[in-house]
Amino acid sequence: TFYYFVRLCLDKILLQCVLQSRTLSGADAINALRPFYFAVHPDFFGQHPKEREVNENSLKRLNGYLENLQKPGFRSFKPTQLTFYVREREPNSSNVQESFSASGFRAVSFTLHTRDLLSTVLDILNSCSLSTEHVQSLNVNSKPHKEAKSPVNRPIKWDKTYYSFTGFKDPEEELEQAQRVETTLLSWLDDNEASAVKKLKKSLPLRKELERLKIELSHELQLSDIRWQRSWGIAHRCSQLHSLGRLVQQRPEILENVKGRTVVFTDRSGMSAAGHIMLGTMDVHHHWTKIFERLPNYYKLQKRLLILEDRISQLLGGIQVIYIEELQPLLTLEEYFETLNSFYNKLRDSRLPFHPRSLRGLQMILESDRYAPSLHEFGHFMIPTVCDPAALQWFIFAKAQEARENLKRKEEMMITEKELINTSTEKFSLDRLYKEPSVSSAQMIDCCKRLLEESLPYLQGMHLCISHFYSVLQDGDLCIPWNWK
Repeated sequence: TFYYFVRLCLDKILLQCVLQSRTLSGADAINALRPFYFAVHPDFFGQHPKEREVNENSLKRLNGYLENLQKPGFRSFKPTQLTFYVREREPNSSNVQESFSASGFRAVSFTLHTRDLLSTVLDILNSCSLSTEHVQSLNVNSKPHKEAKSPVNRPIKWDKTYYSFTGFKDPEEELEQAQRVETTLLSWLDDNEASAVKKLKKSLPLRKELERLKIELSHELQLSDIRWQRSWGIAHRCSQLHSLGRLVQQRPEILENVKGRTVVFTDRSGMSAAGHIMLGTMDVHHHWTKIFERLPNYYKLQKRLLILEDRISQLLGGIQVIYIEELQPLLTLEEYFETLNSFYNKLRDSRLPFHPRSLRGLQMILESDRYAPSLHEFGHFMIPTVCDPAALQWFIFAKAQEARENLKRKEEMMITEKELINTSTEKFSLDRLYKEPSVSSAQMIDCCKRLLEESLPYLQGMHLCISHFYSVLQDGDLCIPWNWK
């Protein structure tokens, strides 16, 4: 028995030497994953907020997993399930769960459970049906071992007695157990509460600094609000406010036209379709200065846009044209004006016989990536810019009554949601309770109702985000899925 045990140990050491020669560096892993990053990069989903947000959050969790693999002495790991939306359809993989969103993107879900970078990179590429040929050509070791030149021809499976003798955990058994046991809210909070508390305490000084900077700048510029389009960390947000503060000191005269406006830090500079001042986080002060100098011209264009919306409303029986930031892509004022103008010209030429003010009180939004009209659960019509006028007329008439009922239900739902958020915040002594934009009010209401039935001392003083997955954010916010078990 002792000889058998020693032989197993020597075999394990030999195997580790072989695998070590094939281990990728962090830079190699990034290069190998370039096709994957290109396929799922959030910037390619600018007109699809839900898909973009899912990919952003999954990339954060993936980067955390890859960072842990590169830490010295890293031993323990937890299988991590990820979901990404891929830009175009590829041949299905037999071991990957796939579905298609309403926008036509392919949703790919897979679980990471490997302990080294090379295996992880290959798993990611294979799961997304991407080629792995370029990985073989990478120079992963300047002095490779001879053993690494010939691949292992058989899968190595350790005998169960090896783990009995050594006390090591069987990775196959751990994985099977993780797949069998569904994550529950209580078990996840028990495992992650300490990590979240540590990150939250570390972020508290920065959170106070962020609030101070936001209040000072809002007061000095007489702004209505300061927002962020994406979920940057607290440190990044403070840095962005410091940059704006320096610009205020250097060029105070160009900021005279911002009174009453909302500033949004986002990916590009300009004015949004909602009339907010957008400051691109990758732009330098010179670009920001130009935006502030152009504000009078933006305000003139905004007045023309409002007139255009009113003309469309008159042609459609008084239905109100609205723009909803949470449900629509972030468009510039110029882009939205062109969309409205094109739609108005089509309506004007078609001369649809809507009775004046017959649809007053109803709402609609324009979408450029749909081909058929639909009615949202909140009561507003979602109208494609390419929609046939005759089909549009029939659809609006057929759904008008349902739309009015949905609008009324929306008001009731918003009141219920706000009350449940306040009640949950008070019961669990939360510092903050909020949801991601992709979580609907109905989902938030269901989540809060079930939370209130539980006793969760873990949540005291925490920041809780209702999302679609479990995660601890870099500043200590706890993310849980709305449909937690």
